[in-house]
Amino acid sequence: MDKTDDVIVIGGGAAGLSAALMLGRARRRVSVIDAGSPRNRFAAHMHGVLGDDGTPPGELLARGRAEVAAYGVATVTGEVARVDESEEGMLVRLRDGRDLAARAVIVATGLTDRLPEIPGLADRWGRSVLHCPYCHGWEVRDAVIGVLATSPLSIHQAFLLRQWTDRVVVFTAGLGELDAEARRRLTARGSRLVDSPVVEVLGEGEAISAVRTASGELVSVDAIFTAGTAEPHDGFLAHLDLARTDGPMGRTLTVDERGRTSHPRIWAAGNVVNPAANVPVAMGAGSFAGAAVNAALVQEDVDRAVAHDAASGATLADFWERRYADSARVWSGRVNRVLADVAATLRPGTAMDLGCGEGADVIWLAEQGWRATGIDISATAVARATAAAGERGMSARTRFVAADLGEWDEEAAFDLVTASFLHSPVMLPRVDILRAAAARVAPGGHLLITSHVSPPSWSTFEPGHAPLFRTAEEEVAALDLDDAAWDRVVVEHRHRDTTAPDGSPASIDDGVILLRRR
Repeated sequence: MDKTDDVIVIGGGAAGLSAALMLGRARRRVSVIDAGSPRNRFAAHMHGVLGDDGTPPGELLARGRAEVAAYGVATVTGEVARVDESEEGMLVRLRDGRDLAARAVIVATGLTDRLPEIPGLADRWGRSVLHCPYCHGWEVRDAVIGVLATSPLSIHQAFLLRQWTDRVVVFTAGLGELDAEARRRLTARGSRLVDSPVVEVLGEGEAISAVRTASGELVSVDAIFTAGTAEPHDGFLAHLDLARTDGPMGRTLTVDERGRTSHPRIWAAGNVVNPAANVPVAMGAGSFAGAAVNAALVQEDVDRAVAHDAASGATLADFWERRYADSARVWSGRVNRVLADVAATLRPGTAMDLGCGEGADVIWLAEQGWRATGIDISATAVARATAAAGERGMSARTRFVAADLGEWDEEAAFDLVTASFLHSPVMLPRVDILRAAAARVAPGGHLLITSHVSPPSWSTFEPGHAPLFRTAEEEVAALDLDDAAWDRVVVEHRHRDTTAPDGSPASIDDGVILLRRR
């Protein structure tokens, strides 16, 4: 494992992708584990899905996968073997031995419809052997419809189908001895009852022409409706002994109104908990579960952040002062590569570096002919930067100020304002700081922002204190600068190889924004 997701969604059907969509839009790190076997894969088309009536199920899922991918959701092909608790949340093991970790899990694995073992029945499942009148009744309206009874729910199914045709044949053997009241109600609307068990389904290809009963009778039908035994795909949770509920369609995981199971970090949605759910219901349940998981993680983030602050007593200034004061030296002293490349294209003038640290970038700018000012919240960092500038003979061309970037209000304008990796484990008003810095750019000057677009793989941010990583485009949008006053020179991502703190090879993606004030 090289990362821990916020959420792992087990199941890439309509419910799972809907949950992932909500979570991806909430900027959560999400992986969807997809075994590629949705319940409705046997059907050629979906019906009763507003805006997508008649769409092939695979087409809807393909679009859904593309939509969640646009929000950074990863899809992992595989099948889950088991889910276990871990120190940080949940551990999901795949059958091929891979392990994935997350703070929470959403189970949206659906179920298998286990049909009666009658020759010719399963072969036509989803085509001419059907289960949902609302999903398929219109397509077989006015036809001869057989109802192969498997449970008392089949009586309700037969009542419903009378709405689509007046030629309903109910094969009652699966109900045992049918009581007089049930017979009276079924025949009152013209349904034919056949008591002999069905032993074979006949027809060419996917079509049905008749069924053969144990008595040898051939009964002509054009389609069959039946209900298989619902087998939820949740065996990988069995050892966790989660609460379950007995319902008319079987025993399923117990969930609350938000989709949460009896385990505080496991949610479930779709057919795995509601065998009667059609596609829209499954999508709605998945969407709601995704939002509920995000809300639970937000609350957890708040609680952890409060506990962290109470334990450390660290304000933004305290954190960074301690970061520098407790170490002989923090930064390498080398200039930021992006700054060096950009500055080489500009005529030296006045520059300001936000979060200058121990002054490497400011001193380098001074050596290139700039008059440079560095701002940092740590007095220790500023003292070290001032001393380093003196040692390099750059005192006359540099100035360092110890100040809170959110409060520094000295009036000045600069030809270049730069901020390199202005991130903090302790929260700071980053967008407000950058927007205020943009106001200090002189006409014709430039604003340069270099930032991480995702956390480094070695990052160990305290829960609730991780910075919000934005893409370059998202960064520009967040700044909300007047387009009429600024030209976009560079807005892009740059991949670079680097070295992790433990010395191992690593790589990272940076966002680079260079704007010119008109």
